Amino acid sequence: EQGLLFRTHGSACPVNPHVADRSVQLKELENRVQKEKIAQAATQLLEENDSVIIATGSTIMAFAEKIVPNVVTPSLKVSMLLSAVGNVNIIQLGGVVHKKSLSVRGTSPLISMEEFSCSKLFIGADGINEEYGVTNSNLEEAQLNREMMKAASKTIVLVDSSKFSRKGFGRICPLSQIHTVVTDGGIHASTVRMLEEQGVEVIIAE
Repeated sequence: EQGLLFRTHGSACPVNPHVADRSVQLKELENRVQKEKIAQAATQLLEENDSVIIATGSTIMAFAEKIVPNVVTPSLKVSMLLSAVGNVNIIQLGGVVHKKSLSVRGTSPLISMEEFSCSKLFIGADGINEEYGVTNSNLEEAQLNREMMKAASKTIVLVDSSKFSRKGFGRICPLSQIHTVVTDGGIHASTVRMLEEQGVEVIIAE
């Protein structure tokens, strides 16, 4: 009644775990220091001959500012950012533009992903939950993320620690299908153990 707990099945948690779909401009203003650290740590995962897929999201944008490989992306902001970098080859996926995320959606990018084979996929997420796995607040974006996972040898999730125990409307995948999570020092030790038990490598950006 006081709004201090959110009821779940058989228990309660201190905040509402459900995440609403919000614009990427608003998300970019939140936890900016943590996202910069996560982005810098994620660049250490890049190798010389990588061809990577970069999804959408505010943490992903912070990462995109720092990289220089071959890039496939549905994000208009990522393409615009990297177009100023001379040694980056960019493949922009086509489709219907989703204004909140400034990325493309629909069947066109899903079909396009069948043409690619990349070494790594970097995605953001609105929630990481032990029961529901990796989730996004938009169903179409979650579907596209699943198709991008099929085209990549390794899936790396970049999220700040506020996203743990949260869940969005669209499920991307169970935790067992991702390889690495890069996050900040705010992650709880119990969450690290839970991810590692699922076979997920956890990198904490300092």
